[in-house]
Amino acid sequence: MSIVIETDYLIVGSGAMGMAFADSLLSQTKANMVIVDRHASPGGHWNVAYPFVRLHQPSSFYGVESRELSRFQKDQVGLNKGLFDLASGPEVSAYFDDVMRQTFLPSGRVQYFPMCEYNGDGQFSGLTSGKKYQVKYKKLVDATRLTVDVPAEHTPAFSIAEGVNFMPLNDLPRLRQSAQGYVVIGSGKTGMDACLWLLEHGVEPDDIRWIMPRDAWMLPREYAQPDDAFFTGTFGNQANQFEAIAEATSVDDMYARLEEKGCVVRFDTNVEPTMFHAATISKPELEVLRRIKNIVRMGRVTALEPNRIVLEDGEIETGPEQMHIDCSASLARAIERMSPKPVFEGDVITPQTIRSFMPVFSGSMIAYVEANYQDEAEKNKLCSVVPAPNTSDDFVTMTLAAMLNQYNWSQDKTLRAWVRENRLDGFTKLTSSVDPQDKEKMDILVRMRDNAPKAVGKLMELAGTLNA
Repeated sequence: MSIVIETDYLIVGSGAMGMAFADSLLSQTKANMVIVDRHASPGGHWNVAYPFVRLHQPSSFYGVESRELSRFQKDQVGLNKGLFDLASGPEVSAYFDDVMRQTFLPSGRVQYFPMCEYNGDGQFSGLTSGKKYQVKYKKLVDATRLTVDVPAEHTPAFSIAEGVNFMPLNDLPRLRQSAQGYVVIGSGKTGMDACLWLLEHGVEPDDIRWIMPRDAWMLPREYAQPDDAFFTGTFGNQANQFEAIAEATSVDDMYARLEEKGCVVRFDTNVEPTMFHAATISKPELEVLRRIKNIVRMGRVTALEPNRIVLEDGEIETGPEQMHIDCSASLARAIERMSPKPVFEGDVITPQTIRSFMPVFSGSMIAYVEANYQDEAEKNKLCSVVPAPNTSDDFVTMTLAAMLNQYNWSQDKTLRAWVRENRLDGFTKLTSSVDPQDKEKMDILVRMRDNAPKAVGKLMELAGTLNA
């Protein structure tokens, strides 16, 4: 027999976006919520993240609206030196646990059910207790749409023969004996992190083979710093981006212009990237990674055998003295499941990214719109989904959708004020507080203003060629 619970909102998933949504809904309404999640603690994939993972953007952009995550300190050592702190995995997990225990539960309006599997139709069951629950709700919030493929829960898409020295990325810090060489499988952020970890722990670059199925365009972290001291670099970069896009004659020409202006970077300037996952990287990190010369560009791995690695476009030798590190968990495998759908559909809310690179801001704003607007069409216009990028071409549709959203928000005075004060926004308060007498900053803002419409027009044109 099921235990019956009544609530206003049933939120499935206590990952970062679900937590950001719940936090802003808590502050904007008097609604009650039931939060269900299969993990033992809030934070979603952070529960199973590899031990040395860190945010790749400043911590101030992450978390929930009501509670700061960042220490607002610049790193004094390491490859992020001089830039604002990047929270570690344990820090992020502890943060979300604090939000749940110190904000959500004490409110008396949130019931939290960890270690529970949602079965649909308002029903969920305890993974440890076996208890069954039936929730009578007014609205369902599906905060699982953007669930990513993470190394700890990832099944490799290639065969692994007996005797192959193989480990998932999570096990790397548990090594107790060195290998003669390391093979890193995967070119996404996890692959980058694995290579950086090995280099930082004394492995010589020549002892690393990096299997890179696709090269990636990346974003310089130096231009994503939420502080007035970085104003010229951060917003000058934005102005440069608008100008590069506006002047582009094709997607390839757009990237050439973006790279020339420093808006994007790549590992090898002689290899044209085909991937864009919005990974952010510092200049020192990029310089260190470029020391690895043994890059294997022969497609994805199809089989690991004792003495050879079989790839889509050939094979290379290996052996039992080589440690093969799996970093092949990829956004590409989840992208179809993450295809955009309306955020608001009757009594179902599906939080998705509505601003590029910022899922938690998106979750927070979707909650604000839910609390303060009634018409579903208007709500969906304000929360138009910015599709997750996968290929390099996806930069076009992602940036276009994000810029159109930004324009729509700017037309709503009340919403514009809320965005400015939301700590997860990061940038609007900096631009809105510029002294009109500060010529250097005003010149940058004028460049942004003048080139944004031109950039939108060009992105529309480029999107049309991609869809033709």
